[in-house]
Amino acid sequence: MTKRANWSIPYAIFMVIFVVLPLLLILVYAFQDSSGHFTMANVTRFFSDKDALSTFALSLEVAIENTAICLLLGYPVAYILSNKKLNRASVTIILFIIPMWINALMRTLATASLFQMMGVELGKGTLIFGMVYDYLPFMIYPIYNTLQKLDPSYAEAAEDLGANPFQVFTKVILPLSKPGIVSGIMMVFMPTVSTFAISEFLTNNKIKLFGTIIQDNINNGSTWNYGAALSLFMLVIIGITTWISESGKKEEGGDSLI
Repeated sequence: MTKRANWSIPYAIFMVIFVVLPLLLILVYAFQDSSGHFTMANVTRFFSDKDALSTFALSLEVAIENTAICLLLGYPVAYILSNKKLNRASVTIILFIIPMWINALMRTLATASLFQMMGVELGKGTLIFGMVYDYLPFMIYPIYNTLQKLDPSYAEAAEDLGANPFQVFTKVILPLSKPGIVSGIMMVFMPTVSTFAISEFLTNNKIKLFGTIIQDNINNGSTWNYGAALSLFMLVIIGITTWISESGKKEEGGDSLI
């Protein structure tokens, strides 16, 4: 145990047992029938399952709306928090961290109870509200970290060259904050597509998202192979989206401010 690399062995074992092995099991069971024989029926079934396709389309719609709202609300907040001229009290950052200390399920249950106390009918509106409430910090913090690390000399140089505040923001600050925006979008969009607890509690099971379809099929002993195929489909989408975002970051990394 004298080498530093040996200290990574426990983490490698943890990753294999709790990350790699479950993913391999999903891959195996997605291509098996109830008898354990190889089949492609679980994968092809998704493209002919109207209920799953409509639910997936609705999940994408909700995820896009939630991500857009979180970005519109989160970017100004992150900008204010990172700007020492606009935010001189570090305690304001803590105000956005405090809700994260409470379990997301408890926050969702409390939100649903508040809507019921106010007589608000549970539906898509309450679902979007709950999504924004739960995922907004995941949009704020990546953008905040990126903006906080920006060299202020870039903005000062733009001002010296005659740029007004709007031009400084659109030509300097906004382009340089793209990595934080991409990270925030990833951290909000993908969990929204696959979530199920929030939609169940904030719509009283009136609206089902893709995560609910996966849960229902896995809990059903006769269709859990199909549930594994749906999970695999979601993992493929996550992988493709991550690859596209990482490719975009590398391309932007090679560009100059000019």
